[in-house]
Amino acid sequence: METRWLFADQLGPHFLDDPGQPVLLIESKAVFRRRAFHRQKAHLVLTALRHRARAGDVRLVRAETYAEAVKEPVSVCHPTSRAARGLVRRLPGVEMLPPRGFVTAPQDFTAWAEGRDHLRLEDFYRHARTVHDVLMDGGEPAGGRWNLDTDNREPPPRGVTRLDVPPPPAVVEDDIDHEVRAELDRWQSDDGIAFVGNDGPRLFPATRQEALTRLRHFVEHRLPMFGPYEDAMLAGDPWMAHSMLSPAINLGLLDPVEVIEAAERAYRSGAAPLAGVEGFIRQILGWRDFIWHLYWYFEPRYRSANELRARKDLPRWFAELNADAVEARCLSDVLAGVRDRGWVHHIPRLMVLGNYAMQRGWRPAAVSDWFHRCFVDGYEWVMTANVVGMSQYADGGRMSSKPYAAGGAYVNRMSDYCGGCRYDPKVRAGDDACPYTAGYWSFLARHERELAGNHRMAQPLRGLHRLTDLDALLEQERLRGSRAP
Repeated sequence: METRWLFADQLGPHFLDDPGQPVLLIESKAVFRRRAFHRQKAHLVLTALRHRARAGDVRLVRAETYAEAVKEPVSVCHPTSRAARGLVRRLPGVEMLPPRGFVTAPQDFTAWAEGRDHLRLEDFYRHARTVHDVLMDGGEPAGGRWNLDTDNREPPPRGVTRLDVPPPPAVVEDDIDHEVRAELDRWQSDDGIAFVGNDGPRLFPATRQEALTRLRHFVEHRLPMFGPYEDAMLAGDPWMAHSMLSPAINLGLLDPVEVIEAAERAYRSGAAPLAGVEGFIRQILGWRDFIWHLYWYFEPRYRSANELRARKDLPRWFAELNADAVEARCLSDVLAGVRDRGWVHHIPRLMVLGNYAMQRGWRPAAVSDWFHRCFVDGYEWVMTANVVGMSQYADGGRMSSKPYAAGGAYVNRMSDYCGGCRYDPKVRAGDDACPYTAGYWSFLARHERELAGNHRMAQPLRGLHRLTDLDALLEQERLRGSRAP
């Protein structure tokens, strides 16, 4: 049987044609020389590769580059980056198969997308649910509504520091984890390979069994509470009721189809409410597939899009994850989460990190690269449209109908951060001015011309002209520069 070459994000059984198929794995050191990845991300990827190498007829080759390790005819599923695809096409004797690990096929997405002026998640998600018969009853959406977002936007419960859900099962490190950690230490000391973030105990699955255990636990114990608080933030509860399955899915340890089916079974059996199940399936069947297909559907230069002409470099404190330099409680806590775990959930990513970067005019490509390197579930395909298009609105609205810009009022409503912060979310100018509130108005003033034709921005732009202290606010933000807030 032909050998299947598996990249490090293709580690599950659904990337093989037969359970007994011979496997080639390649551990490329050059990958880690090119970028300063989060230490915990490097640990997770290498640990997952080496665990996979212990299962079945598998040969693991450690080499400087992929090209020098491929010495035999192999087949490989379509890789997840353009650079990797280009490499596969150049190598002799390598057969590239269609992609796996996603739900909607590329040709089906292209057929859906062609001829549309704008590509929107909601349209694609409804199409995908219909085609794949997910949460459908007789051709209609379960419960009679496609979108239950209005039920899934609750602020955190008052007076609590943690949601009343059991924590996910802990990962138990083994000899492979210890071996990888020692090797990464040697890379840093002897080879000059740099990382960002803190090392720590492994938090995410590196094996198929660990991933299945996390999936079962989430569906049984956390999914019932996921929906209402999926957009909420608590300083003392970074996990909330989120699945934390994205690293395992993006390593290929879980097939998104089995994740979707498990969630739908929970709804059908009465074990989880429809709103939360719909919100979770929207993330997998809808958003994850949507972002994957946009990476390939948009032209290669999309990742350099910069319609708002944001040209500032990332400040050193942000690039180096120096959360201790930040006084704004929300940003400090979220940046510490990236530093210490390589993971925060989607609202801190979008509304704390991405929102702040967009308000300050940091280069979208640099922001995208930072997310790619610093998150354990970050890959080029994940972050390109997520950051460039949605978070930074650098594509001028090709895949998102408005900039995700918000002031301190949003953070105050959806979290417990503001109560213990030295800044006041209601104040936009002065010593107590919230960096997000001031930054929001500064962003609108800077981009009023570009946003004037967007009907969803009409009301905020009218509010901009009612500010009596706008000049003082803009001068304040100019003087703030790249200093940590």
